[in-house]
Amino acid sequence: MGQRVLIADDEPLARERLQRLVGGLDNYEICGEAGDGHEVLRQIAETQPDIILLDIRMPGLDGLAVAEQISALHNPPAIIFCTAYDQYAINAFEVQAVAYLLKPVRQENLSEALARAGRVNRVQLQALQAAGESDPGQLAVRTHRGTELIDINSIRFCEADQKCVSIFHDRGETVTDYTLKELEQSYPESLLRIHRHTLVGCRFIEAMTRNREGQYVIRLRDRDTRLQVSRRHSSSVREWLERQGR
Repeated sequence: MGQRVLIADDEPLARERLQRLVGGLDNYEICGEAGDGHEVLRQIAETQPDIILLDIRMPGLDGLAVAEQISALHNPPAIIFCTAYDQYAINAFEVQAVAYLLKPVRQENLSEALARAGRVNRVQLQALQAAGESDPGQLAVRTHRGTELIDINSIRFCEADQKCVSIFHDRGETVTDYTLKELEQSYPESLLRIHRHTLVGCRFIEAMTRNREGQYVIRLRDRDTRLQVSRRHSSSVREWLERQGR
């Protein structure tokens, strides 16, 4: 299987041209297309591309705003800007773009940029493997600001109240209309149910202890947070901890 490429441009003819160019090269496959910035973020979460061919001037979020979110990810896809405007080159490399190609994009330039992007992705993958981490991907969350990408590996815990779910991650807190059940079913290896109202990120669990009131609580690795474990879930949490050797 070749490197997975996502094409992001608000002009259908530009997307078609890039499709033809990529199709003429070996070891690459188109995994999706997007016509605006918010759709780019949704497609990243859904298709997990290795490389993004990204226009700068797009409706919704522009390409630079999209790239800022992408570059903050734990294992981001490589970014190749394809644009008709040369004045954004410095900004492009500030968001760690691999290449900056001016339209009309030429096949030899695209081929060279894709090869460079592939080398970047291999280095990232090797770094993840050396750290002993898997990468379950990203979650595209609809918020009042638009769409936000969150690394699944960065989620410390999720709490539900009567109307919504709050996701606490390494960049802060995000409110979403996903339900806890949807998150639990989508990421069973990454999120553990400890209460009817709470999921916790498996990689952040330090231990389960009892507080002064005799209630079980989960202690997280990197902060002083204590999360209550319900009586109903205490045995399954204890079994999970035993399987992990904790």
